[in-house]
Amino acid sequence: MKNVAYHLRRFAESQPGQIAVVEPRGYKNGKRQYKTMSFRELDEDSDRIAHGLHEMGVRRGTRIALLVRPGVDFVSSVFGCLKSGAVMILIDPGMGKRNLISCLEEARPQGFLAISAVQALWRFMRLRFPEAEYHLTVGRRWFWGGPTLAGLRKKPYPGAFMEEVSEEDPAAIIFTTGSTGPPKGVLYEHKTFNAQVQQIAQEYGIQAGQTDLPGFPMFGLFNCAMGSTAVIPDMDASRPASVNPKNILEAARDWNVTQSFGSPTIWKVVSRWCLENHTRLEQIKMILSAGAPVQEPVLRSVKAIIHPEGEIHTPYGATEALPVATISASEVLAETAEKSRHGAGVCVGRKFSGIQWKVIQITDEAIPELSEVQELPEGEIGELIVSGPQVTREYVTRVEVNALAKIYDPQTGAVWHRMGDVGYLDAQQRFWFCGRKAHRVQAEAKTFFSIPVEAIFNEHPSVVRSALVGVKKEVDGKTKMVPVIIIEPKDPQVCRDAKKREKLRKELMEVGGQNDLTRDVNVILFHPSFPVDIRHNAKIFREKLADWAAKEI
Repeated sequence: MKNVAYHLRRFAESQPGQIAVVEPRGYKNGKRQYKTMSFRELDEDSDRIAHGLHEMGVRRGTRIALLVRPGVDFVSSVFGCLKSGAVMILIDPGMGKRNLISCLEEARPQGFLAISAVQALWRFMRLRFPEAEYHLTVGRRWFWGGPTLAGLRKKPYPGAFMEEVSEEDPAAIIFTTGSTGPPKGVLYEHKTFNAQVQQIAQEYGIQAGQTDLPGFPMFGLFNCAMGSTAVIPDMDASRPASVNPKNILEAARDWNVTQSFGSPTIWKVVSRWCLENHTRLEQIKMILSAGAPVQEPVLRSVKAIIHPEGEIHTPYGATEALPVATISASEVLAETAEKSRHGAGVCVGRKFSGIQWKVIQITDEAIPELSEVQELPEGEIGELIVSGPQVTREYVTRVEVNALAKIYDPQTGAVWHRMGDVGYLDAQQRFWFCGRKAHRVQAEAKTFFSIPVEAIFNEHPSVVRSALVGVKKEVDGKTKMVPVIIIEPKDPQVCRDAKKREKLRKELMEVGGQNDLTRDVNVILFHPSFPVDIRHNAKIFREKLADWAAKEI
């Protein structure tokens, strides 16, 4: 199976009447209305899109920017692009308009399959996208030409369409979030998607006929490729923190949802609301949560609101390599969380069966070939590198980063991806995440890693969260890197009241002095509100905090 869209066709033949996608609409007589599409209807609808793109001139390898809201149209458009052989350009709108436009410019789209507002915007910015000539509008066509999705659906069914591709042919360009640098366009081949579908289904026992509520649009693709019904929730996928818990409960109950994929932010909001209102999602037996670290309190509260025998799994990976590893909430709560609180790092679990991984000596230099890596023994903190069918081979924008992020193995032809994460493997071959490589602080006599150090200070009851940064400072006539811990206090008055600030500083110095990991962290600053990512309010922008700290000390 080369073109990943064959997965949809297979289920359209084996379970044609099974509902593939459910999209929420408005209310009628106080009851939520839904638009649905069966597997056969989705297969035929995506055939129409593929035919329409082909008639416009789109061919295998044509780059099409896909900017459609989550729902039936989005899922069908994804499969339509895959069937046509086009290369989808997928960008998270949560990164903001400026970054989105910048990413589009770098990806050089040859066309847009997009909602009306985007098509209109392109007309005013056409000089920035000189190669764009193919346009399919989802919604009303205003002052421009070209086909619309509604128009394609009115035509007689043109028959099946599936462009023959190789496993190595490009299927999509998906951009990283840019949380540790400018967003980069990652090349997904058809085999990448196929491997993801196979690995996720196998690891979590996902079978055809199940019903999933995906809080992340691309998981709608995986649902349909695994034969599961995707119930799209009524929410802004680019702003999960703003989710209305009632909408999640409503969709889950209306469609008897048994599993869900969503960010920790979604489940933090939903579980808190459920506990406050004494209600549960007892029919949900499995939750996959990824995109940001899942805190121990969130795991506990989510476990309390789902099926008594239900489980939460937290897949670990990155846009460039997903999935890499997984661990269950039960294992975290019973064993690893206690160690994490004492500075052991965060255990992200065991690797997926298709993954190979190594922990190697940390370096900021390029590593051209695998023979040049120095693999570290069990328990020693190093840099994680991974290889496998779900690991992407290259960036196609900001291509200069490839030299720093990829390692080539000439003996096997495999490409290893440098995750940019540091940590270690334990005796059970589980990886313990100790932070981003870029966030380590290399002082004169010791290297400090962000996650273990921050965990110690986060245990103080007056701390919301902390952030380790490095600041260059003149010490005894020499420029040295000084580790600084920045505290976001629960009481905002601490940042304005010198007496309260000094009291908390002394308490934190005492806490830090009792642990070998933090004994040498002697500079403590207080910040009222950390700069964090818009999507999850979880990824701390330590680079910005480091600049701020440099002015404070």
